[in-house]
Amino acid sequence: MSEKRLAVISIIAEKRDRSAEINSLLSAYGEYMVGRLGIPYREKSVYVLSVVIDAPAEVINTLTGKIGMLEGVTAKTLMSRI
Repeated sequence: MSEKRLAVISIIAEKRDRSAEINSLLSAYGEYMVGRLGIPYREKSVYVLSVVIDAPAEVINTLTGKIGMLEGVTAKTLMSRI
């Protein structure tokens, strides 16, 4: 496995019923989690999450891809160079 990288995964869920699936995926990768912040934006009926993760790039990309494949959910990653 490659060297660990620090990253932020930004998630926007347009469907509240996806929260259980998102939480399940985040729990499965819990060993890499540094922290998370979830904000319900009720006015727009969306939920915004920021997840800080310290993991190999392959793990970060896999998690982001799995979350982004959920219907009504968008996920993007910003990775540090360190």
